[in-house]
Amino acid sequence: MKFGWLTLSLSPSPEEDARRIAQQVEQVREAERLGFSDVWLTEHYFTGESVYNDSLLFAAALAMKTERVRLGFAVVQTPFHHPVRLATQLALLDNLSNGRIDVGVGKGTVYNEYEFVGHGLRSHDSRERMEEAIEILERAWSGKPFTYRGRFHTVTVPALRPKPVQQPGPPLWRSVISPGSFEECGRLGLPILTARLPVARIKERWALYDKGLQAGGHDDATRAALLAKSALWRNVYVAESDAQAEDELASLLAETRAHMMHVREAYNPPDFEPAPETLNPWTDPKVPDDVAIPYVLETGSIYGAARRVREQVAELADVGVRHLLCQTGFGAMSHEQTLASMRRFGEQVMPAFAAPA
Repeated sequence: MKFGWLTLSLSPSPEEDARRIAQQVEQVREAERLGFSDVWLTEHYFTGESVYNDSLLFAAALAMKTERVRLGFAVVQTPFHHPVRLATQLALLDNLSNGRIDVGVGKGTVYNEYEFVGHGLRSHDSRERMEEAIEILERAWSGKPFTYRGRFHTVTVPALRPKPVQQPGPPLWRSVISPGSFEECGRLGLPILTARLPVARIKERWALYDKGLQAGGHDDATRAALLAKSALWRNVYVAESDAQAEDELASLLAETRAHMMHVREAYNPPDFEPAPETLNPWTDPKVPDDVAIPYVLETGSIYGAARRVREQVAELADVGVRHLLCQTGFGAMSHEQTLASMRRFGEQVMPAFAAPA
């Protein structure tokens, strides 16, 4: 099994930002030292989540501070970027990292409408903007001149320089939730990542993805590689005892949720309501914490002392997960607490799932 490391941590105040950014760099370097195969950066703006905000610029710094670990985006919010500029930045980053980037792409947050407003946009056309951006990215990375005329962008590009190291371009990942999305991404041969999928549903969703791969005519080697690459995102917290881990993680998640709900209420425009199908007990503000926290502990978290965490990871391996993305920091969790949990996981859990020598 491969283990990725994912950051979605919060800086509690502007005065803390510089220190928290430096700590993020240290945590990424520690993830590489511990043997995580990839690190994944989230992208949020204005309220302290993803404290670096600009995941592309931050990834360039990480490319200079690391040697082996792959650098992923979970995800790039494509409406907030001009696609030719984005293609250029990612191509440069692929060169700076010597071909170590993975690009998750998305249509933008479905809850934080204030992020769209802050970029002079609204979210109603975000899917169309994403689809247009992906087409421009792929054409730009071909290295050939092209003209594109779309709803949002009309461009004539002589040829993109530099070309990406990875050809025909850095892998473009999709974040998937619905059964149909698993099958469609398989048909298209796209790598996938998903979050908060209960164990009971994983085998069935992976089977749908494989069904799509077969329908798309992908050969056995490609199918095997994409199935192994498919990533499941989980909260991961390892403490000295099971009870300590549950108590501390529940408290951290409650603080995280309180901040999340506060900024949405404070900054989302009054005419915005998230689509009902996007809500669950964690994201629905009408659901109290005593329901929301047990829900996310059950469906989206791995926690306990190292022995229990090994058992939970083994359960995921048994249903076909070969790539686990581990979010080890929650809200304004301290740097020291984050490193302690990371090290327990890296030193006491990951070796049990290493490939035989």
